[in-house]
Amino acid sequence: MTRFLSDNVTSACPEVMKAIFEANSGDANSYGDDDWSQRLGGRVSEVFEKEVLVFPVASGTASNALALACLTPTYGKVFCHQLSHINTDECNAPEFFSGGAKLVPIEGALGKIRPDDLAQAIRGAGNVHAAQPACVSIAQSCEAGTLYQVGEIAALAEVAKAQGLSFHMDGARFANGLVGLGVSPAEMTWRAGVDVLSLGGTKNGCLAAEAIVFFRPELAEAMPFLRKRAGHLLSKMRFISAQLEAYLSDDVWLRNARQANDMAARLSQGLAAIEGVSLAYPIQANEIFVELPDWAVSRLEKAGYEVNDQELDEQAPPRFVTAWNTQEDQIDSFIAALSADGA
Repeated sequence: MTRFLSDNVTSACPEVMKAIFEANSGDANSYGDDDWSQRLGGRVSEVFEKEVLVFPVASGTASNALALACLTPTYGKVFCHQLSHINTDECNAPEFFSGGAKLVPIEGALGKIRPDDLAQAIRGAGNVHAAQPACVSIAQSCEAGTLYQVGEIAALAEVAKAQGLSFHMDGARFANGLVGLGVSPAEMTWRAGVDVLSLGGTKNGCLAAEAIVFFRPELAEAMPFLRKRAGHLLSKMRFISAQLEAYLSDDVWLRNARQANDMAARLSQGLAAIEGVSLAYPIQANEIFVELPDWAVSRLEKAGYEVNDQELDEQAPPRFVTAWNTQEDQIDSFIAALSADGA
């Protein structure tokens, strides 16, 4: 049974598993000095239409925390949405790996920060008694399943750059956002003002593979040392790099994300057609937040589905997530279970 709890619960896609198997033949240089890791930098540069620096790591938390540690001094501030993953779900890892940088959460509808609110929040520069503004971090897609339009990203980047702040994007579901907007990777990142991207693969078909992508190489000076200190310079890095290389080749990542997004649209349409059930946020990627009456929760649980109702906070509506391998019949079975007689 498909549980729809998260896109983390799914298996790795065949192309990624094949790449791991092929990388498991013979010896290879360690600590990223292998052929797969060397090719990966070129592949990512090709995808983003810009020469970049790429640092593979094994988890999204490490990707975000190390990126922010590289961009933020120990006495710095990171401005983020109040529901952002770095603020609610990463167990103080950004603060820990940065040596004490302060997260400054900002409210905003639909999981997004407004430029005016960001501008008002940025203060304290030069005041020795205050943490110093250093970085802005946004998620794409957002924690509400919504997407920043390219113009919205550029507007936030403009505010950040005007104050001398760097700009980071948490792209745990980057491919879902890319497909949702129908734009190029370059348009959604460095051309809009993003300096560093945490590029996610694990939620979209990889086994355990993320990458920190620097569009401004001069910002990456400390990253080799931060990654080593954090334990994410893996001795057998080829198994991470091989996943990412396969993931970004032949549009595997986009195909996977498109399937997840299409299934989210199908699921949301089915849910919205049920009396008493309503969508909490617009469906723009592969997460669906929905207001469910008690009878609906009971019916789903009776049918064997788990209902995740505390993803954002205890008052948040239940969340359902589709993935790269979600199929139409699984969606239809879920809707049928919710629509069964007996309300």
